[in-house]
Amino acid sequence: MADKPWGGRFKEETLKIVEEFTSSINFDKRMYAQDIKGSKAHARMLAAVGIITDEEAGLLTGGLDKVLAEIESGEFQFSEALEDIHMNVEKRLTELVGPVGGKLHTGRSRNDQVALDLRLYLAEETGEVLDLLRGLCEVLSQRALTESDKLLPGYTHLQRAQPVSFGHHWLAYFEMFLRDMDRMRDTMVRTLTSPLGAAALAGTPYPLDREMTGEDLGMLGVCQNSLDAVSDRDFALEFLFNGSVIMTHISRLAEELVLWTSKEFAFIELSDGFCTGSSIMPQKKNPDVPELLRGKTGRVNGNLIALLTTLKALPLAYNKDMQEDKEPVFDTVDTVKGSLAITIEMIRSLTIREEKSLAALKEGFVTATDLADYLAKKGLPFREAHEVVGKAVSHCEQEGLALEELALTTLKGFSPLIDKDVFEVLKVTSSLGARKALGGPAPQNVVMQARAATSRLDNIWPRRK
Repeated sequence: MADKPWGGRFKEETLKIVEEFTSSINFDKRMYAQDIKGSKAHARMLAAVGIITDEEAGLLTGGLDKVLAEIESGEFQFSEALEDIHMNVEKRLTELVGPVGGKLHTGRSRNDQVALDLRLYLAEETGEVLDLLRGLCEVLSQRALTESDKLLPGYTHLQRAQPVSFGHHWLAYFEMFLRDMDRMRDTMVRTLTSPLGAAALAGTPYPLDREMTGEDLGMLGVCQNSLDAVSDRDFALEFLFNGSVIMTHISRLAEELVLWTSKEFAFIELSDGFCTGSSIMPQKKNPDVPELLRGKTGRVNGNLIALLTTLKALPLAYNKDMQEDKEPVFDTVDTVKGSLAITIEMIRSLTIREEKSLAALKEGFVTATDLADYLAKKGLPFREAHEVVGKAVSHCEQEGLALEELALTTLKGFSPLIDKDVFEVLKVTSSLGARKALGGPAPQNVVMQARAATSRLDNIWPRRK
């Protein structure tokens, strides 16, 4: 049992099947950089408080740099028998620097070590997700600025409702993803809390300077309770929840792109690079990318439920069940980042087919509410105006006409309050332009909000690259 860090307690070898079942090295090795970063900070702190000498700390940090170089060059040989990234790094470090390598683990446990690694890893990945969310918001606001007056039917119940614009529609998603950024930034603050020094569960008798280690690692604070420090995975749950909301927003956008590319809508054209064809039907151009984005939302939601279920009945403090926290996190990180990156390019490159959206506007009685408002402004109670316009729409459907195609005499038959000024009200451009209240789709509103996008983004997450 010499290779096991806990081998002194055992007389028999670990069964191979158990090694394979309990090993996490195949997935937690992706946290190698964070593990080494945490170990170097721990070594510096041990020297600062006099537990090891400065010379020993130099040997340890220099050796860890060599281990890092070996891993990044592909020379490092990971061992399943050593279970995880922590023991793989420590074993190789000891081979490089000798017995002093055994002093690195003074005052810590794999329990606080893995909690630290996951926090450092997720904080870095959260920054990457925030960069991508910002990029998507920028593309949406840019499209909104140029398409502030490109008319589009707004829908409720998937029925044509009122005129909006493509610009207004893009800004709706801008607001969603901006909130996603706000949530992610808040989660990062809670993630950047150092558990190092909590050891296995009950702290350590060594005079550690936990604040020093936390500051060295760029943390914003330290965990205040040793039991909680090694047990807490709230930050991971928050990240998974945030990832699920991001993917839900992407999925809603993707669903509309699928609809809008169909012949039944035909409001947009996706670039060929985001579509595939059929092996049997040569005419097909399938929106595979937005469809797959919809599909990937399910796996991200599943990752959240998986970790919630793993944690729901765990007693304090650390339990081996918690090894199951990493794969859902890693998969969500990869899926969310990949989905955001491809969505940015897909939205940037799509083409608007405004003639199709204008044709749809002519068929949906989308200015019916404007006619009701017109009557209400002339003194008719809105509920009565609603009924009047409903009868007018029913008449139009029977005659195969649009509201604006009715003769003035016919319109007056529904209400004597209607006059010739009604035809200006029934124009879709007039309907759009009249909705100037804050948050409304009037082109001037859309332009103003699109131009304000950068400052709003800067308030949450300034551009880093």
